[in-house]
Amino acid sequence: MSLPYRTALIVGAGAGISAALARLLAAEGLQVGLAARDAGKLAGLAAETGAATFSADAADPQAVAELFGQAEARLGEPDVVIYNASARAPGPLASLDPEAVRRAVEVTAYGAFLVAREAARRMEPRGHGALLFTGATAGVKGFPLSAAFAMGKFALRGLAQSAARELAPKGIHVAHFVVDGAVRSARRPDPADKPDSTLTPEGVARAYLDVLRQPRDAWSFEVELRPWVERF
Repeated sequence: MSLPYRTALIVGAGAGISAALARLLAAEGLQVGLAARDAGKLAGLAAETGAATFSADAADPQAVAELFGQAEARLGEPDVVIYNASARAPGPLASLDPEAVRRAVEVTAYGAFLVAREAARRMEPRGHGALLFTGATAGVKGFPLSAAFAMGKFALRGLAQSAARELAPKGIHVAHFVVDGAVRSARRPDPADKPDSTLTPEGVARAYLDVLRQPRDAWSFEVELRPWVERF
């Protein structure tokens, strides 16, 4: 089943899940836009996929508004918007830097709101589109030494739930993905004693693609993804 979309904007793009998504969406024939604070790091991926790149701070309302304006000018209004940005401020609760925590929550949750707001403004008049959020285990249960990340991901999940209930009846598919496990990368390969114990970016991206293919009489809202050996 082909995708009923033409353009995609990935906010918080980089290596890993978002790069795998860019490759898959481009292979499906979509025009892809990649946004990050440092667009220079996206040059290789853009050359590989034919994607357009944009520099934007996802937690800055003006920057996000300008991002969507630039994306429209180069790609057309995005049919698919994926929020993949997040930030952490790990450490003991009693010694966390308040400014670092504020920034982490801004990037993970407030930025998602800003992007969702701009996407909704464009998708609602057309009655068509998809808005996808990359969540984490931390959005379901908070772990020690990770209060800021849990705060951001819990808020992200709440935003996604609210957006889905508001926008789905208007023809906009909203989905939240709980990435429940470590994602494999060159810097984080499978442990030698636990092969096949991490998620591959390609496997996660294929799950997003499957959701985008769903007919509207059977839309998923939340999808949990984990390696087959992951405890939960």
